[in-house]
Amino acid sequence: MERQNLTPDQAFQKVKQYCAYQERSHSEVKEKLYSFGLYKKEVEEILSKLIEENYLNEERFAIQYAGGKFRMKQWGRVKIKYALKQKQVSEYCIKKAIKAIPETDYNRTLQKLFDEKLRSLRSEKNIFIKKRKMQDHLLQKGFESSLVSPLLSTM
Repeated sequence: MERQNLTPDQAFQKVKQYCAYQERSHSEVKEKLYSFGLYKKEVEEILSKLIEENYLNEERFAIQYAGGKFRMKQWGRVKIKYALKQKQVSEYCIKKAIKAIPETDYNRTLQKLFDEKLRSLRSEKNIFIKKRKMQDHLLQKGFESSLVSPLLSTM
């Protein structure tokens, strides 16, 4: 990303649109502001102005991000938590975001992924290989092993 040199006012206007377009994490916005060629003090001032005017809300971002990844990509809690940590979201907001995913939807999605993978593994005759592939698939999607193991025992 090339550096633009903007005044703090120009940067504020630009980053307001950036935040209005979709929810952003604090770290994404901070990175964007630094790419405008601003200094730490200016970046901190703009960040607090964005928070004050409610363009930037970490909790709202975390809940929306988690919900989106769960619904669209069918990610489990483990993968969502990891991704939010990568975006430097606070532990408190990560917990809130994870709680916002309805338990019934979560279990239904896990079952759906299990059933789909089972169909794709029909030709696999070796039960151990079949279970290993199933386990790898569900864990890679970010579902907890405590939820995956009981499903494997039904195979």
